[in-house]
Amino acid sequence: MDTKKILKFCLENGLLLDKDALELFSETCNTESVKLIIEKIKSSTKQKIITKNIFYENKGEIIKFFSDLPKETQKELESLKINLGLSIEISKEKISLNEKKQNYSETKSDIKILSPFPPVSSQGHKIDVQDFVKFFRNRFFEMKKILQGHSELDNLVSINKIFGNRHGISIIGMICSKSITKNKNMIFEVEDFTGKIKIIVSKEKKELYEKAEEICLDSVLGFKGAGNGEIFFANDIIFPDANLAEKKKSPEEEYALFLGDLHLGSKRFFKQSFLKFIDYLNGNFPNTPEVYKIKYLFIVGDLVTGIGNYPNQEEDLEVVNLEEQFSLLANLLGKIRKDVKIILSPGNHDGVRLMEPQPLFDEKYAWPIYNLENVTITSNPCFLNFGSKENFDGFNVLTYHGFSFQYYANSVQKLIQKKAMNCPEEIMKYVLKHRHLAPTHASTQYFPTEEDNLLIKEVPDIFVSAHTHKSGVSVYNNILIISTSCWEAMTPYQEKFGNEPDHCKVPMLNLKTRAIKILDFEENERGVDKNLEINLNENK
Repeated sequence: MDTKKILKFCLENGLLLDKDALELFSETCNTESVKLIIEKIKSSTKQKIITKNIFYENKGEIIKFFSDLPKETQKELESLKINLGLSIEISKEKISLNEKKQNYSETKSDIKILSPFPPVSSQGHKIDVQDFVKFFRNRFFEMKKILQGHSELDNLVSINKIFGNRHGISIIGMICSKSITKNKNMIFEVEDFTGKIKIIVSKEKKELYEKAEEICLDSVLGFKGAGNGEIFFANDIIFPDANLAEKKKSPEEEYALFLGDLHLGSKRFFKQSFLKFIDYLNGNFPNTPEVYKIKYLFIVGDLVTGIGNYPNQEEDLEVVNLEEQFSLLANLLGKIRKDVKIILSPGNHDGVRLMEPQPLFDEKYAWPIYNLENVTITSNPCFLNFGSKENFDGFNVLTYHGFSFQYYANSVQKLIQKKAMNCPEEIMKYVLKHRHLAPTHASTQYFPTEEDNLLIKEVPDIFVSAHTHKSGVSVYNNILIISTSCWEAMTPYQEKFGNEPDHCKVPMLNLKTRAIKILDFEENERGVDKNLEINLNENK
């Protein structure tokens, strides 16, 4: 390209083109097309100083420009498309998001998305109070149906049907408030569709009182006891709870791996450890015959480190552009052998809305991962099925990044005592017991969908989460619980909250035996890998 002609053209049009932007065109011979692109950017942005970032920020306009050019000219500009990060597929007319959703749910072999994709951030109107009222009413209705299946809740009545002094009755209600009386008894205000009532839990009933201490606001529970229209004295508290009758096992020996919190783009990202993990997956480690039986890789949120997620984050960034972070991620995941099916879901760092449920990654920034052939992209949370075979219906998996977890770790007495952010399995058991990923409204930002996507309507075989940066494996009522470690060294922001992260630990689940091994790719001082066997007693 004749750079003098381009610079002269910019000066004549009152524009300045910086050095980095000029280098984008260095391999392009078609000077006239470059002039047209610069004119397009000028008219779209009204900017007089053209920088490299402006081209990235207006990629949509450039894509449209390319698609309108003759095919011969498009071929001449192929190097420019590569420099701008535009694949051949991207420069064609874009596939609609709905079509992609259909592809992911129908064509990804034995991976089936069972939960609906949540809507994007607009419902066509401004969110108001009535949206939340409808949302909570629907939640109550669904939770009531779950509780009605508990045989302990006999003689069920609505709150407005409690007349006189009645004994041996049960009610179902949502917790409005919780407090301690002067006599140290616990008192709840509970409501259903028909009214409100105060429920007393006596301090003398020690086991019941301990149960009551676990209750969080906005949860829907069952109560057994006696009372009148104003006061109800509880003899028992029934949680919705999640239970499975059996533990599934696949007829074939295959393995699934679980990761989270890569935080790619951070200066503290363990790149060498992750490359070592990829080498392991690709069979480049000696004496690892099991590696070719690894068929599934789950990565549960915070794949990239994002931008502006906490104060002064820019000081921790190696890559300051969200799109470039996703490009690097796609490059790394693209190195993994293609018979490994990769399931990706977003977290609070991944450039999607913070309100939960979170939709799919934004194609504007995350388009590179959409081009990976062995990747399934899901929402957060997501309920999916994988590993099905002939005469075996596969495993139901609930994935949730875990943004709500910190609230419960810091507000539920039992979890505070256990320092639950450093043993996240306890928080995961807590939300399973409440059958909701964020039962308290204040624990996360809600998007009030018609159906509550954070309600655990169906009980999963496996519950996978991340966010705490702490590795943990446990079993609750036959449900396998897995919390993932992280691939980023501790930041000062995390240290302030007392986090004790685990690094580069990868739980490997044998789908036939349900045995779990923790693979450790963190290099110690002598550069030796450690593989930790976990003898998991699933009867606990």
